[in-house]
Amino acid sequence: MTLPWLVADIGGTNARFGLVTEPGGRPEAVAVLAGAEHDGLPGAVAAYLADHAGGVRPGAACVAIAGPVEGDRYRLTNAGWTGSVRDLGIPDAWLLNDFEALAMSLPYLDGEDLAALGGPDPGDGVKAVLGPGTGLGVGGLAPSAGGWVPIPGEGGHVTAPVLDERDHEIVRALRADGLDHVVAEHLLSGPGLSRLHRGLALVHGTDAPRLPAAEIVARMDDTLCAETVEVFCAMLGTFAGNVALTLGARGGVYLGGGVLPRIVERVRSSDFRRRFEATPTLNDYLSGIATTLIVAPQPALVGAAAWLDQRLSDMEYA
Repeated sequence: MTLPWLVADIGGTNARFGLVTEPGGRPEAVAVLAGAEHDGLPGAVAAYLADHAGGVRPGAACVAIAGPVEGDRYRLTNAGWTGSVRDLGIPDAWLLNDFEALAMSLPYLDGEDLAALGGPDPGDGVKAVLGPGTGLGVGGLAPSAGGWVPIPGEGGHVTAPVLDERDHEIVRALRADGLDHVVAEHLLSGPGLSRLHRGLALVHGTDAPRLPAAEIVARMDDTLCAETVEVFCAMLGTFAGNVALTLGARGGVYLGGGVLPRIVERVRSSDFRRRFEATPTLNDYLSGIATTLIVAPQPALVGAAAWLDQRLSDMEYA
């Protein structure tokens, strides 16, 4: 297959691109474009190739999308882009869900790419990955005779993972404030941090200003902001435990997304791991599963490159 290959990770806020110049290689010429500055995926790809890749014409592409994928068609969950990957005009182009791509990166991350959050070393079995960013993504990775098989999902839209009385009070307050059905993504995402802050203010009867996620995590001297991050980490632990049980992720649970790398030590010192293991019957099962934070800068591009390399190798020897 003609090189280079294009890899992309398209989120609700940013579109990330890179080029693979040799089989098995990591992405090069990586650039991050603001999605709002482009009217769709073809325009963003054209801008990247012209402005950051010397105008090359890729022979193949793997595009990871933050939203449902059906064949060659995509729809961004938290932005307005829809269409077909065929519109890119690249001879061999495929779509993945963004967390399929992130899952594919897991066997290729090590050392400074990762930060341990508790439990034993990751095993070799099924792996799970989840992450709060603009939304809340979930995926999995299963070993197979031919390599690795990514498992897509929309687990961020399950009902909110409430456990203790404070969790329930927050959800009740948000429902009374107009949010009829509170799902996990409503609380465990960048916008979710702001919503949690609002919910806690309502529970405490405090007239607090509405703050963006970046300001909440930067204001740990503020009692309400500190409690918001504490609740966020605890709920994330429950959610991660649910994902681990659902997928049987004995190979480890990995956390990605744009929020957590900013607060690594806060997650480590929080109730995250206790809540991860808290289940009435299988806490021993969960205590044997590693939880690890991905801190590599563009892991989904690494995963898209690995998926593309595996796919093209399979085609070559078919």
